Parts: sequence; structure tokens; C-alpha cells
Amino acid sequence: MRLRALLDTDALGLKLLGGEDELDRAVRGVMTTDLRDPSRYLSGGELVLTGLAWRRDAADSEPFVRILVQAGVAALAAGEAELGDVPEDLVAACARHRLPLFAVHESVAFATITEHVVRQVSGERAGDLAAVVDRHRRMMTSGPAGGGPDVVLDLLGSDLDLRAWVLSPTGRLIAGPKTSGPALPPEACGRLAAEHLTATRTGRRGPHRVILGATTYSLFPVRSTGRSPQTARDARETVLSDWLLAVEADAGDWAEERLDLLHGVTQLIAVERDRRDAARTVRRRLAQEVLELVQTGAAPAEIAARLRVAAPVLLPGLGAAPHWQVVVARVDWDGGEIEGGPVAQALLEEVLVDPRSAGPEHSDRIAVSHTGDEAIALVPLPAVSAEHDGSETGVLADALLESVRDPLTAGLDGDGRLTLGVSAAVHSAEGLRGALEEARHARRVAAARPGRVCAAGHQELASHVLLLPFVPDDVRRAFTARLLDPLRDYDRRHRAELIPTLEAFLDCDGSWTRCATRLHLHVNTLRYRVGRIEQLTSRDLSRLEDKLDFFLALRMS
Repeated sequence: MRLRALLDTDALGLKLLGGEDELDRAVRGVMTTDLRDPSRYLSGGELVLTGLAWRRDAADSEPFVRILVQAGVAALAAGEAELGDVPEDLVAACARHRLPLFAVHESVAFATITEHVVRQVSGERAGDLAAVVDRHRRMMTSGPAGGGPDVVLDLLGSDLDLRAWVLSPTGRLIAGPKTSGPALPPEACGRLAAEHLTATRTGRRGPHRVILGATTYSLFPVRSTGRSPQTARDARETVLSDWLLAVEADAGDWAEERLDLLHGVTQLIAVERDRRDAARTVRRRLAQEVLELVQTGAAPAEIAARLRVAAPVLLPGLGAAPHWQVVVARVDWDGGEIEGGPVAQALLEEVLVDPRSAGPEHSDRIAVSHTGDEAIALVPLPAVSAEHDGSETGVLADALLESVRDPLTAGLDGDGRLTLGVSAAVHSAEGLRGALEEARHARRVAAARPGRVCAAGHQELASHVLLLPFVPDDVRRAFTARLLDPLRDYDRRHRAELIPTLEAFLDCDGSWTRCATRLHLHVNTLRYRVGRIEQLTSRDLSRLEDKLDFFLALRMS
């Protein structure tokens, strides 16, 4: 389609600010961005939509426009919602570089322009995708008439003979073809998500080619279509929340027109992604209201009233008041220049999805808010009998990250860290404040562990591990060095394996026979090693106090 056609479409409300002589340029796609340098996501011919969040002062316009021109974009459309009128410095920069510039009235959503461009471009380029675009209106409707991403994927299979799946960044299967071939195994979903996150963090332009066994997949990013609170100025802000489209094919040898079709499909799916995200607004607001009451010391009766409002929204049709759990998450990036709260919120909404629930609304049972770098989730549980604490039906810290650890580690890519803490179930407003503190303490326990992705539960707070995160680092280092450095030095010189022997001896509660059997040693050899440990450290492993010191030193090392 031509730029002139966009200007002639009254429903889009575009106003031309410059570039009248360039209106015969062809538009091959559309992209929404507020990155200061979006070049790695541009392939040429796009209509670029921006809310101008990248602009801090007048000097920013010239380099931004120069980047767009070098990438070969067709035109720039700037929204008026952020700054009012489009700044004159941007108008002048576009005029210097002969880049057509449109103003987008604040009443027009970027998603509306995206939908129009995708429909026109896809219809012109390939008739075999016309059915997908035609179904787009149905995808956006509610109720049984709306097919969601599944409609698009089924038509890709029937019209283009392509099997494709929509995956979350954690590898959760969001949508897939229902009419052809076997389902994508969960382990394959996790591997594809991890490969996609790795490629995104390294700045590689999609689609990304991945081979699993004998099958080749091409991975296309599905990014937000409009201005939202998660509009990113840094790839790390959205890498752990954006979806991806995995196609069972090698896109490396595709013609440009076929690649354009798939990019158009990702934009259609992105509209659905934004719709589902917007549907979480009510639950987020409920969580924020409840947690503000809890943290400001409101009366239990006032908190209970808000919980009664939240319960029907999160667990519709529930007769009795539910139990509640609290999950606290924190995402920390090296350097600290990125606020981790929104990222942690998106991750909690993803990892707390109940896999036992079916349908696109299976994540509606949680409410998550964020402040600063911390996100807090209220998880409702069906009411349980008095002799149970609800833990068997609630969120378990050990299982929470089990299936998503590898993809999330790839997305954090060495400079980010995710830690989570889970409270016990509580059954009243009075218990909610304690549950929040319990979850925060558990998260601190998780933060004391090695690894990029860690979680801890309330059960661990009754153990010695509750104390370890609060021991100052210099004290920890001095304590462990005094006890363990002599053994490490001896092991390096003699390969005596005193440290592994000490760990096994303590794990076997000081039983000579069990420890010797575990280490495949003669008991006399074990006695010699333990004697050497005692000699080097001036400790006695028959004394409870010395056993405890060694145990804590090993845990803190």
C-alpha cells in the first residue's frame, strides 16, 4: 500500500506534517517503538509509530530520524498523547532527511493503525493470508465467536501448510493449531523459549533459527502494538514478557513476501496479547488496593471488605471465603538503571498461571501489583478444612520455577536475577500482613542462594536458613575461612577430598558405617580422614557444637 492511502483514510485521523512529495512510497509493514535506537527491529519499508517517550530534549530528534532513514523506513507517525503537538525539532529533522511525518491524534490508538496497515499490506501481498486478516475482527471479539490466536494458527496450517505455536517467554503454550499434527511437547516449548530469549538478549534480528532433533523451527518475536506502561527503552524491560511465534519451518530461504506474511501474523497476535494484558487491569488494581491497606496498617475489617470484593473476581462462583497466599518477586539487573518491578509483575502473572485451568482466561485467578523493584501477588485458594493449612492446594516454592528456570535464566543472561518468596496460606485479613512479611523473608532466603533464578517457601523460615541471609558478608567470609580454608588448602595439595568427606559425615549424622558405605571407603580410611579434619581445624567432630559450626560453614560457603 502507499502512504497516500493512509492519509486518505479518515478513520485513522493522520495529519501530514511534512513529506508531501514522498506520499507514493510503499508501506511494507508497521512497527511501534519508543526505543532510542530501534534499528535492529527494522527491515525497511515500515510505518514507524512512536509515542515520543525516547525524546528527552530537542537534540534527540536528529539522531532518531537519521537511524530510521538509514534503516529505510517508509514514514514516521508521532502520537500527540504524550507531548501534545509534535515538537518542531522532530518536524525539522524529518524535513532535512525527506522522511514523511504524520501526527496521530490522541483519540486514535496505535493498535487501530497497526490493524489497518497489516490488513492492507497482507491483502495486497498474498491472497493466501486474506482469510487470516478477515478473521481478525473475530479474534478481537469476546465470547465463543472470538477465536483468538488459535484461529490464525489454524488458517496458517490450512492455507499455508505451516504448523505454528504461540509461546510465552517461559515456554508456556498459549495457542497452537487444533486441526493438524501432534502437540508441541513441553520440553520443546521450554527449549524454544530459551533459545528465543538468548537471541533477543544478544541483539540478533529475528526470525531465529533453532534445530531440535530433526526438526527446524523459526522463531518470530510478538511485540506489543501500542503505547503501554511496558513500552521499553531497553530490551531487558520486555524480553521476559513478550510472546513469540514458533513456526515449524526454516525461514532462512523464504522469499521476502513470505517473511512479510509471518510478520503480519505476529502483529495480529500482538493485538490479542495487548487485549489480554489490558484485561488484567482490574485484578492489578484490586491487588494494589488490598496491599496498600495491609502495608499502611489499615483495620482488619477494612482489609476484609476489600478481600470480599476481590474473591468473586478471582474465583467466580466460590461459595465460601477463600484462603490466600502471598508471593513476592524481585528482579534485579546489574547496574540498577532499570526498574525491576514491572518485569517482576509480568513474570509473576506468567509463572503463577494455573496449568490445571483451561482456556485463555486461565491466569485470571491471581492479582499482582508492583512497587519499585518488587512485585506482590495475591493468590486465592479455595477454602480448606480447619485441620489443613492449604499448602497442599496452594503455590509451592519448590515447584514454582521448576519448568521455567532454563528460559528465565536465558532471558536474564548473566546480568539479571529473579528471586521469589512464598507465604503459607492464611484464611483472614488479620493473617494477610503476616503472610506478606513471611513471603518477603522467604524471598531474602532465596536471594542468599546461588543462581539466577531462586525461590524459597515459608517452610524454610522455621529452619536455620532463615538466619543465614542476615549474617553480614564479612562475618560469613571470616567464619567459613577459619573452618574450611585449611581443609581446602590440604585438598588442593594432596587431593584428599576432606571437604566432600566432611559433608557426607555430617549428612549421615556422624554414622561411621553409613558414611563409609556412601563414600565407598573402608571405615579405617574414613576415620583417618576425619582425624585429619580435626587436626587441621582443632575441632572435635564428636562434639555437637563443632558439628554445628561445620554444618553452618558449609551452608554459607
